[in-house]
Amino acid sequence: MTRTRRPTLRCSLAALAAFAAALGGLSVTAPSAAARPHAAASSTPLSPELEKIRAAEAAKLYGDSAERPLAARKTSLLSLGDSEISGEGVGTYEPGTNGPDNWCHRSPDAAIHRTGIPADVTYNVACSGATTGNIRIGGGKQYADELVQSDALAVKARNTRVKLVLLVAGANDDLQFGPVITDCVTRYLTLQGPCEPKYAPGWQARVDGLVPKVEATVRDLRKVMTDAGYTDGDYKLVVMGYPSPIGPDFEDNPDFPGKLPGGCVGHTSDSAWGRNTAVPAFERGMRKAARETGAVYLDNSRLFHGHEVCMENTWARGLYVDVTNPFPPNENSVRQSFHPNARGHAAFASCLTQLYRSDWREAGCADPASTGSPVLREGAWDDAFRPLRAEAAGTCVDAYGAASANGTEVGGWPCSGARNQQWWFDGERGSLHAGLTHDRCVDVPGGTYAAGAAVVLWDCHGGTNQRFTRAGGSFSPAAAPGLCLTLAGAKEPVRLQKCDGSPSQRFA
Repeated sequence: MTRTRRPTLRCSLAALAAFAAALGGLSVTAPSAAARPHAAASSTPLSPELEKIRAAEAAKLYGDSAERPLAARKTSLLSLGDSEISGEGVGTYEPGTNGPDNWCHRSPDAAIHRTGIPADVTYNVACSGATTGNIRIGGGKQYADELVQSDALAVKARNTRVKLVLLVAGANDDLQFGPVITDCVTRYLTLQGPCEPKYAPGWQARVDGLVPKVEATVRDLRKVMTDAGYTDGDYKLVVMGYPSPIGPDFEDNPDFPGKLPGGCVGHTSDSAWGRNTAVPAFERGMRKAARETGAVYLDNSRLFHGHEVCMENTWARGLYVDVTNPFPPNENSVRQSFHPNARGHAAFASCLTQLYRSDWREAGCADPASTGSPVLREGAWDDAFRPLRAEAAGTCVDAYGAASANGTEVGGWPCSGARNQQWWFDGERGSLHAGLTHDRCVDVPGGTYAAGAAVVLWDCHGGTNQRFTRAGGSFSPAAAPGLCLTLAGAKEPVRLQKCDGSPSQRFA
């Protein structure tokens, strides 16, 4: 795997100690991949203010201000939402969006500009810090020179033939994801305890609170498109979820520089809670919102597994303090922290391209082979994971301690339905992945194929000692087909033993 340089801090320890400002906000009925243009129905007239903007944009696109039929327009893709999709964290931003009066942080390297979906123009109207209230019909502007995002869509939907509308929003509503991360980092830097006990009890309530707001936003976007003369089959409306930017396994990175220089600042237990609990709960909420509104859903919750902050080939920027902003650090100094970097947006773009070419209503995107190439599958990725119950012992295969670090023991434990008892067998590659992270596979240490050898979790690398074959409910190393994974007792380690067809070697 290619190694890349880690994000580095641009501040002193004294500035870090002062880190207490809020981070910038984190920031469908499916048609065929090639939407069919038709003679546009009459669009609802825009307000005079928006009509003036539309006419000026049309003149730039076509040389005159007329509103054309759909079939006569240039095609376009458009993204709305918050910092997760605006490009916050990439480091290069469009003029006028990098302060001092506008901090939308729209990047020319944002995902919407980098897909393989054919389009004449691409529009990024997302803005760092946006809530659903900055997107909805009749909502509020974030900055004086910004339109409400639904108004921006209304203008562009009348001037171009929009093929894809992408919405990434919700983190800045009830969830308050940015301030939560800020608090977790601040508690670590000021030698306080982990933040999980503070936020875990009310986390699901926060998710439940944001879901109806995302649903209302999707319905508003649909109305904007209908008012512009579109039918539901003319475009795809996609709701995309959020990946976890940080995980607990950074010390397995052979080039791990340390938490402070690497930017993965925080209690390790908080990183585990975020990856294993907080982000999956958020994903389920976003999925519900998409289902309730008929939007296409793209689950990216596992996309950054193995590419989190401080990991090899990271797809996210860690804690970053921009000292070109006024001292002491404020929300604009640190707002780029814990957001997708340019490689992260390339991954988003790959996932969107694959999704657009499919007819799937729900799909999940991840890097199951840890190659840096995202793979799309139908349904959310969590749907692929299942418990492995040992027929003889009656207990489930468990990643002990709910851990996923290299060398974690794998053995039997009473079935609980927990994420550390979920497993996915990739039949194409022969790898058996842990539910906690796509980046950890069942591994025969050192390739020692001997009766009694216990298996562990390790970085997925596709090597022979991580390849298995499955026959019915039994698993055998591809390099040693005479041996089978065996759970001899209720809480015993999973070991290799000579295949004998016994119930201790069958998993349902």
